[in-house]
Amino acid sequence: MTTVQVMLGDRTYPIRIRPGSLVDLGEALESERQRSRVIVVSSPRVIEAHMGAVRTGMARAHLDIDLISVPDGERAKTLRMASKLYDELLELGAERQSWIVALGGGSVSDLAGFVASTFLRGLPWVAVPTTLLGQVDASVGGKTAVNHGRGKNLIGTFYQPRWVWVDTDLLATLPPREFRCGMAEVIKVAAVWDARFFEWLEDHMEAVMAMDREALAEAIGRAIAIKAEVVGLDEREGGLRALLNLGHTLAHGVEAVVSPRKVRHGEAVAMGMVFAARISQAHGLIGPEVTERLVQLLHRAGLPTTAPDWKDQKDAYLRAIAVDKKVAGDKVGFVVLKQIGSAEVLWLTPAQILEAGA
Repeated sequence: MTTVQVMLGDRTYPIRIRPGSLVDLGEALESERQRSRVIVVSSPRVIEAHMGAVRTGMARAHLDIDLISVPDGERAKTLRMASKLYDELLELGAERQSWIVALGGGSVSDLAGFVASTFLRGLPWVAVPTTLLGQVDASVGGKTAVNHGRGKNLIGTFYQPRWVWVDTDLLATLPPREFRCGMAEVIKVAAVWDARFFEWLEDHMEAVMAMDREALAEAIGRAIAIKAEVVGLDEREGGLRALLNLGHTLAHGVEAVVSPRKVRHGEAVAMGMVFAARISQAHGLIGPEVTERLVQLLHRAGLPTTAPDWKDQKDAYLRAIAVDKKVAGDKVGFVVLKQIGSAEVLWLTPAQILEAGA
């Protein structure tokens, strides 16, 4: 088992990475929990695919668990669903010593972590991500959130899990499109933080996309280690952690305007990264060869690199960008590349962002 530590003083916690380890979750919970009950929050598809292994592990550890089902995907990330979870936790008699286990993708992690952070002023929680996006991004760093009608993740907290359990074998059940979407976040952390990892991805992308066990575990482990390092340096996104938002300003705009059935989060992030690279070029920070390297790597991961044409929806995009969480006054903190492995934030108005990336 590989363990990555997220260094946050007395709130330091481990991310444990091991293929085929989901059945061992019960033993880990029994060894680390105090007198408490375990409440699993998951979604129907994940329950069908993975809850059997979880129950087997819990039975081996002589643990009884309660299960709360929430919708798949972004439908879970609403205040209405958070309220439903509060109601169910009260019905179950949850106490401050009760543990929440978020079993699922990024949306389940965001919702369950948000509820854990606010119910009874905070319950301990564990993230067990079942998607690539969840393993390398959503479950690492303690960002929890639900969506608002005017934008994604506008209501949330910073609340770290007690630990994260990553079983890379769970990705075998992912639809190919969802796996590709997760690769956008892997490529992103390399692009902003680690040029050597970006080069490694250029050399091993076909093996990773074929889900070669060794290559996949290496890619996930390195991506998690980067995010853990950044979170340890800047937990609450005061500076360095903001760099991990490369591609996300446009991505959230795309997600707000375009149907999620047509564009998934990872696909929107891929578009947004290339868009950000072109803005970086427009400001003289990088040459076209850097953008081309990014485009080619995203193509090899099966991800789109061209943003939708917003000529007829420009006002909608401007409104979506204007409510970005990184806004200050009339400007948005927009992440640009200085080179592969290095990034910075430019403060631009929404109009400047769209004009520069056109």
